[in-house]
Amino acid sequence: MAGARSTNGNACVTMVDMRIELEEYLDARDRNYYREWLTTLDASVRARVIKSVLRMGDGNLSGAKPEGKGVSALRIDFGPGYRVYFGQDSDVLVILLIGGTKRRQAADIRQAQSLWMEYKTLKRKQQRER
Repeated sequence: MAGARSTNGNACVTMVDMRIELEEYLDARDRNYYREWLTTLDASVRARVIKSVLRMGDGNLSGAKPEGKGVSALRIDFGPGYRVYFGQDSDVLVILLIGGTKRRQAADIRQAQSLWMEYKTLKRKQQRER
C-alpha cells in the first residue's frame, strides 16, 4: 500500500510492507494435495511455481483470478499453463489447496472448491470447540 503527501511541492510516497502468510491445506485425513502435485513437477518447473507462490506472500496477487465459491487461481503462464488454487482466509492469510494445469482446469477448480468448503467447515468447528 502506498500513501502520498506533498511537502513543499515535492511528492513523497510511503510504502507499507504487505506480507501474506501462505499455508498449505491439510484435509481432514492429513492429505496435502498441493504438496503432492508440487512434488510431481520437474525441479525447474517446481522452482518457477514456488517463486510465483512466494510472490503472493509478498502481496503480489496480480496473477490471480477468482474461480468461484471463494477459490482463486494463480495463473503461471509457461508450459501447459500451470495453476495454483487457493482460498484467501483474510487479508493476510492464503490457503494453498491444489495445483494443476490449464488442461485439467475444470476438474481442479471443482476439487479446490470442495477442499475450500471443507477447510471453512473444519475451521468453524474448531472455533466452536474453543
